[in-house]
Amino acid sequence: MKRTFFAVLLVLISLTLVGCGGGSSSPSTITTQILSDPVYDGDISLNLTGTLTVTQGNTQSVFAGIDPATGTEFRAFLDFFLSGQGGVPSNAGIVSATLDIKIDSLRLLTQTDTIPILIDLVSFQPPTLLSTDFFNSNQPALATIATSIFPTDLGQHVRIDVTSLMIEAQRLNLPDFQVRILEDTSIIGTPPGLFEINDTTGPNAAALAPLLEVTYF
Repeated sequence: MKRTFFAVLLVLISLTLVGCGGGSSSPSTITTQILSDPVYDGDISLNLTGTLTVTQGNTQSVFAGIDPATGTEFRAFLDFFLSGQGGVPSNAGIVSATLDIKIDSLRLLTQTDTIPILIDLVSFQPPTLLSTDFFNSNQPALATIATSIFPTDLGQHVRIDVTSLMIEAQRLNLPDFQVRILEDTSIIGTPPGLFEINDTTGPNAAALAPLLEVTYF
């Protein structure tokens, strides 16, 4: 899916003054697009021997899911800075929020498998990942949504509705919108699958790297 805007922090202001009864009008809305911070994006892997490995900082890709070949599980972490120019004010009312990620590779048992995933709202502050952030017991999910990655998503942008997570981030007054992406292993019979999320810092970062789009008033 082609993105509409390619700036790193681009704010599109749309004034939607719709007349209502009694002479009142609906509030103006603002839509902002925030690229993830590649310095703090990363992933944590857990192999079958119990070894945890943290990879963070301008990695160009982050991984989530379970590698069918090795059994190693990866959980991806993305960080979006909400404060400052182009961010979301702490007193804003959230209308909608969408996470846009580009899927660069898929490892599946069969070509028709889907990967059910969970996206957790988390808060790793300061934003340096610890190996224990892999676990919900150490880094609890503040809110969670479920979705899936499909074989047809390979090479495509996947847009995920994260409005409920953004509303909770605002309620908690979090300085960053941070998510942990993992395979949902609670579903019995789910085959392992691993996917790679583009996190480039190259000249095409504005078009390819993870993007959070928020509409608020």
